[in-house]
Amino acid sequence: MTNINKPREVFIQGITQDGRTFRPSDWAERLAGAMSCFRPGGTKAAGLGAAIGYSPYCIPTVIGSTKCVVVNEALREIEPMAWEFVMNFARDNNLQVSDACLLPDPPRKP
Repeated sequence: MTNINKPREVFIQGITQDGRTFRPSDWAERLAGAMSCFRPGGTKAAGLGAAIGYSPYCIPTVIGSTKCVVVNEALREIEPMAWEFVMNFARDNNLQVSDACLLPDPPRKP
């Protein structure tokens, strides 16, 4: 019997349920920016740099030609209201959401 783990990431895609590209074009960066303070150890551990970069729990990216935000399930445990915020954003804007797990790149051969 195979042990199947829960997905560790949720992909919010910049495509609506009816197939249209979501606007504005910088939506992923805005959403991830709003979540930038949620970091391991909290904002105190991150110090002044917390406002400069994205949280490791909510990262904007492009997959293929589609803008996405990858939301780590750890955010749900750290701050349930932040998790609900990003999930409600996707639901309210009728965006496609997929459960997945990013696999690390295979090690390079020397």
